[in-house]
Amino acid sequence: MWKFSMHLVSLIFLVMGSLLCLSMSLMSLQNLTSYVIEWELYSLNSSSIVVTLVFDWLSFMFLSFILFISSMVMFYSGEYMNGDKYYNRFMYLVLAFVISMNALIVSPNLISILLGWDGLGLISYVLVIYYQNEKSANAGMLTVLSNRVGDVAILLSIALFFSMGGWNFMVWSLYTNENMILMKVLIVIAAMAKSAQIPFSAWLPAAMAAPTPVSALVHSSTLVTAGVYLLIRFSPIFEGSLVQSFLLIISCTTMFMAGLGANFEYDLKKIIALSTLSQLGVMLSVLSLGFPDLAFFHLLTHALFKALLFLCAGVVIHSLGDNQDIRMMGGLIVNMPLTGVCMNLSNLSLCGMPFMAGFYSKDLILEVAFMSNINFISFVMYILATGLTVSYTFRLIFYSLTGMSHINNMSSISDNDFVMTNPMMMLSLSSVLSGASLSWVMFPEYYMICLSSFMKGLVLLLLLVGSFIGYTLNIMSLNETLNSLSLYFFSSFSGSMWFMPFLSSMKLNYCILSLGKSYDKVGDKGWSEYFGGQGGFSAIMKGSYYLEITQNSMIKIYMKSFFLWVSIVIVMLILI
Repeated sequence: MWKFSMHLVSLIFLVMGSLLCLSMSLMSLQNLTSYVIEWELYSLNSSSIVVTLVFDWLSFMFLSFILFISSMVMFYSGEYMNGDKYYNRFMYLVLAFVISMNALIVSPNLISILLGWDGLGLISYVLVIYYQNEKSANAGMLTVLSNRVGDVAILLSIALFFSMGGWNFMVWSLYTNENMILMKVLIVIAAMAKSAQIPFSAWLPAAMAAPTPVSALVHSSTLVTAGVYLLIRFSPIFEGSLVQSFLLIISCTTMFMAGLGANFEYDLKKIIALSTLSQLGVMLSVLSLGFPDLAFFHLLTHALFKALLFLCAGVVIHSLGDNQDIRMMGGLIVNMPLTGVCMNLSNLSLCGMPFMAGFYSKDLILEVAFMSNINFISFVMYILATGLTVSYTFRLIFYSLTGMSHINNMSSISDNDFVMTNPMMMLSLSSVLSGASLSWVMFPEYYMICLSSFMKGLVLLLLLVGSFIGYTLNIMSLNETLNSLSLYFFSSFSGSMWFMPFLSSMKLNYCILSLGKSYDKVGDKGWSEYFGGQGGFSAIMKGSYYLEITQNSMIKIYMKSFFLWVSIVIVMLILI
């Protein structure tokens, strides 16, 4: 009874919290009001240590979306994790994860934000290693160590903020100057590590070792969006600084790299994780162009359709006996029509198909980017990343939903479990309606877009070309044999995220570890032992052995010592 009721109770309370936060957000938007709750813990050198909570339309809106998605995921987990030995532990961990994210959202203070920031990192590690095997342990370690880089950057930022007399970054972001360049760099590094931008991208696909409901929550609206949300709050500081240009290049490279890698990937969950990485690059790139409201808009719409995509993938994996290889799927639309429809809705929304949720945010972002004063490299990467997104989406549709069936005959495939399909239907509805609704609410005044006819139609052209290439190339790859290995390096380079998992793990540590091994061998276990612990011990033991010999009551030793002393005395007398 407890196993059944826990996900139901979570659904009821989280949906009620979501509706409350949404209504408060709309009221704040209408009345242009914000609420700040602050209490002082103690004062240190004229810097007050305070706990601050801010409730404005931004935090209320984000809270409502997180609570809605987490309620759907918790209800979905009731069936997906049914029969698991540690079911209750899993549900409590997911709830703790949501609470940590909520603490991060309402904290405008760098010290109190650590409570949610570190909580996200710690609980994500525990959830990634939930299935206790070697792969999960390695993925969890990569995740938590990559996130620790961001934690260290936040701690250093706290030390820099100390000289400003307070840690409330919403206040100090209004008084920016050029001397804060180090603090800007640290905040950007923290956000890059949490949002898995280059060179910290390796942990995001590795974290797919977690259960699928965790992936739906972590990679849609919580952990990976924490860095984007932090930069949205800090956005006034970055206006007109060199850090913006740096972030633009990094985020454009990340979305291009992730889009390219997803076209060579065969693991279903990793393809969706790489698409998340690509969309995070889109958010941070438009943020670096000076449009935090557009980044927040895309963050909300992306959270809905990406959570839906993960839930659909979970149903497919669950039905196929935990098989994640898309080459072992095919023809799922026949056996799982509801899941296929929901998956297509989320995929088309991800591509930016007109009048889906992703279209309203992604199309606006691309048009604003094309209209901005960006360099040619960033422009080309925007175009390529958009085309590659459509390409890998239609490749996924080809391999999993359409095409020839490669499913095992023993698999029991159906989607008539209402506990798993009801959340998918709710998220499908929101994936269709949320884009238009949010654009009406968040942008009562329209953006002035002034582009040529070609640039205006370029996004739709990319949509058509990318879908055609993504579908037809895979038909050709199935019908044509590989004649040469000339493209092997390109496919292995692109499919392994530009070798980033190797470079950021073993290759990065190889020189340091080999140097440490040599130092340990020559130093700790070599000369320092010879002259230190073991060497001193052996010298003392040898000396005490000889001393013990001289003290033995043997006539031979007495005679030797007598003749020695006599000879010494005779020599001294002769010399005198």
